[in-house]
Amino acid sequence: MEAFDPIALDSDEFPQTATPVAVAIMHKRFSGEVSGMAATLFTYALDSEGEKGGYVAMEAFRGSLHERSGAFNFMHSATTSGSDRADESLVIVPSSGTGALAGIVGTGGITVDADGTHQIWFEYGLPS
Repeated sequence: MEAFDPIALDSDEFPQTATPVAVAIMHKRFSGEVSGMAATLFTYALDSEGEKGGYVAMEAFRGSLHERSGAFNFMHSATTSGSDRADESLVIVPSSGTGALAGIVGTGGITVDADGTHQIWFEYGLPS
């Protein structure tokens, strides 16, 4: 994952809260059964120490999923109270698939290893 510079949202547009809202664009690389790259629009709200809060992300993925090539969008979110993740959600955006991934539907999940490595998986279906 490439580093990103967050963009704090204008306080005239967004009320000031204890967890200010910011937006960032990230670029990710995937390897393994999910192989390729994604551009991610990442929106988050974290407390001043950056340990508690939540995020919502929309990803545009291009690559291969179990040797089927194409592209699709997926969105995910979670909250954290420090070192944990809760309230997790990941869903593939309907009608977003292209190539051999056209018609893809499903869900998935993300785990974070102790070293900070993110692992992603999809439970999906494709038309016959």
